[in-house]
Amino acid sequence: MLLTLDLSDPRPLHEQVATAVRRAIVESEIRPGDRLPPARDIAAALGVNVNTVLRALRELRDEGLVEFRRGRGISVVGAPDPRGVLLPQVRELLDNARRYGLQPKDVIALIEEAS
Repeated sequence: MLLTLDLSDPRPLHEQVATAVRRAIVESEIRPGDRLPPARDIAAALGVNVNTVLRALRELRDEGLVEFRRGRGISVVGAPDPRGVLLPQVRELLDNARRYGLQPKDVIALIEEAS
């Protein structure tokens, strides 16, 4: 499992770590049933604090992607549902667009323009 972070990314490091693990699961680099390396090893490989990695792993646990098992480490239990992951972000985008007077069709046009 090769994870990388973009230090120019403005998102908090724990979100970047969680995103990197999610991506590895979606791309089948890590499959359900696989065990993740210890948080210390992930932190050392990424050059971040172990608490940053633990926060990301707790977030993934809360999403139902990994489970913590005492004595067995952290295992992948499932792949993320892209719709479930993106839906809250889409709703937030639409809320922000409405604040600026844009309609959903305007947001769709912006997305098509950006693609």
